[in-house]
Amino acid sequence: MRDLLDLIGSLHERFSSGDPALPDETSVLEAYRWIFSILKVGTDVYLWGDTQRPRFIDIVGPYKKWGGDNADAFYQFAPVDPRRTYRVKGRMGDAVYWSVTVYGGPDDGRYSERIVGSFNDRDDPALAPTGGGDRVTEFTMGPGPDADLRLEPDAVAAITRDYLLDPTQGRRMEWSIECLDGADEPVFTDADLAKRFRAVKTWIEDQSKITPLTLGEPNLVQEPYPVPKETFGWAAGDASYAMGAYALADDEALVIRGRSPECAFWNLCLWNRFLHTYNSDYDRVTINGGQVRYEDDGSWTIVVSAQDPGHPNWVATQGHPEGMLWFRWFYPAATPDRPTTAVVSVGSAGAGSPI
Repeated sequence: MRDLLDLIGSLHERFSSGDPALPDETSVLEAYRWIFSILKVGTDVYLWGDTQRPRFIDIVGPYKKWGGDNADAFYQFAPVDPRRTYRVKGRMGDAVYWSVTVYGGPDDGRYSERIVGSFNDRDDPALAPTGGGDRVTEFTMGPGPDADLRLEPDAVAAITRDYLLDPTQGRRMEWSIECLDGADEPVFTDADLAKRFRAVKTWIEDQSKITPLTLGEPNLVQEPYPVPKETFGWAAGDASYAMGAYALADDEALVIRGRSPECAFWNLCLWNRFLHTYNSDYDRVTINGGQVRYEDDGSWTIVVSAQDPGHPNWVATQGHPEGMLWFRWFYPAATPDRPTTAVVSVGSAGAGSPI
C-alpha cells in the first residue's frame, strides 16, 4: 500500500513540476483529477473485484473520466475466472447498440492484450435495439463447449457497452452476472491483498505511460481505420475509428464535414490530453448521429469552437484552446470516408453561412 501511495505522490510531482510540460493551468488541474479517476477504477477493478461473486460496476462516467470516455455511453466491468461458468443478463433500455466483450491477457494490472469473444445485439436478434421495453437478454460464459461465449484460458474480464442517442433522458441497460460454480469465500490473507495492491499500482503505472498524449498535427482528422481484427486494452472490436486534433484561437472555429456510412451508432468526442471528455453537464462536448442535423444530401457539418457560432451542430471546446477529436462508428457498412476540415472565424461558422 505504501508503494501505491508513493506512486500517487510521484504523479503529483510529475505534473506540478512540468514533466511532461502541460500547456496551461487547466491541463494541470485536469491531470490531478485524472489521477484519482484511474485510482478509483483501479481499486474498483483490482482491489475489490471478485471472480466468484462478480458484479458489473461502472468504469467510466461523469465522475470517472479516463481512457476515452464519452457522454453517450455506459461501460461496466466484471472480472472473470476462465475456469468458471457465468450467467449474464441484460435488461433492455434505450440503447441503440449494446455488447459484452471478454478480454484476455495478464491478470496483474496490465492492460488486456486481445479480445476473447463478444456477445451483442446482433447475436441475439430478438433483442436488437428497438427503443426500450422490459425484454431481457441472457447468455452463459464459460470454458465448456455448451457456453454461449467460450472463455479461453487467459480470459480475465467482461465489459458491457450500451450507447444511447439521448443518454440524459434515455434508460440505460441493467446488467447482472452470476457465477454458477463459485466456491465458498476463501480466507482473505495479507498475500492476497498485497497482490491486489500491486495490480492497482501496475494499472496506474501503465495508464500514466499512455498519457498525456501529444496532439500531433492540429485541425485535421486522420484517415478512419476499419473494424480491427485485433485490439489493445479495452477497445471495442466492432467499430471503425478516426482520430484528430484541434488548436484554435478564441475567435476561430474548426468546420468538419463528412458523411457516415449506415451504422448502428456514430459520434464525435472532444478529449483533453488525458483522454477524457469535457464537462457535458454544461455544454455539448460530444455529438452523435441522433443529435446531428444533416444536410439534404445526408452529409453533415460539425463546428468545433469556444464561442457559440449559432450552428445546430456546435461542439464546445469549453476553455480548451487545443484538444483531441475522436470519431467512432459501430457496425459500419463500410469504412467511413475521411472527414474534411477548415479553420474559419466564428462569425462565419453559423447556420446558413457559406463555410
